[in-house]
Amino acid sequence: MQTENRFFDDLSRVAGGALGTLTGLKNEVEALVRQQFERILSEMDVVPREEFDMVRDMAAKAREEQEALTLRLVALEAELMALKGAAKAGESAKPQDGTADGGSAPPVA
Repeated sequence: MQTENRFFDDLSRVAGGALGTLTGLKNEVEALVRQQFERILSEMDVVPREEFDMVRDMAAKAREEQEALTLRLVALEAELMALKGAAKAGESAKPQDGTADGGSAPPVA
């Protein structure tokens, strides 16, 4: 009976040691794979996620500003057209004597 317990104790120690070795091997393989991925990604010139998010936010803000400026430009163009229309209506009411100020033309020498 004593030999059986001793056998199982030894077997338990061997299994525990093997498990510890496998855990260490697993950690080493993970570290090597991580290093390879980092090397490949650095060679591919991939951007970090934080930098990508920052640039995406900047682009969204620029797009919003561009849309606001487009609306402002359309409003200013409409206002300009209205002012030009009012100016033409005012000019047609003035007498057409060939002068820009509506007054008399200076004598030609």
